[in-house]
Amino acid sequence: MAPNKKSRAKGNSTQSTQPTSATQSKLPACIRSVPPSSVAITIHAKPGSKLATITDMNDEALGVQIDAPAKDGEANAALLDYISSVIGVKRRQVSIGSGSKSRDKVVIVEQVTLQSVFDAIDKALTSQ
Repeated sequence: MAPNKKSRAKGNSTQSTQPTSATQSKLPACIRSVPPSSVAITIHAKPGSKLATITDMNDEALGVQIDAPAKDGEANAALLDYISSVIGVKRRQVSIGSGSKSRDKVVIVEQVTLQSVFDAIDKALTSQ
């Protein structure tokens, strides 16, 4: 009876991986999944703006204007606050993965799905 359980588990695992790859191909390359349940977003930050907004989204990066100066980590903190509010997650779920002293950054959002992040960013981009 044990071999039957193994064969069922194999069949279920192949079915669950196929929709994920089909969904990922439609999304821009700047938003990617990080196992097990995080999403990485490549961001080109533009600090010192009057208003925090998302300016553009392409395969290279997500363009984000930040309403804080680029000194003493103020722009990084403002970026994380803004991204968490756009995506609708708690601030502690968002962190800078790399590029803390550069305009080009990778922001990690934990405990979210790739599609929910894309939908939230797309909604913010089209509502402007």
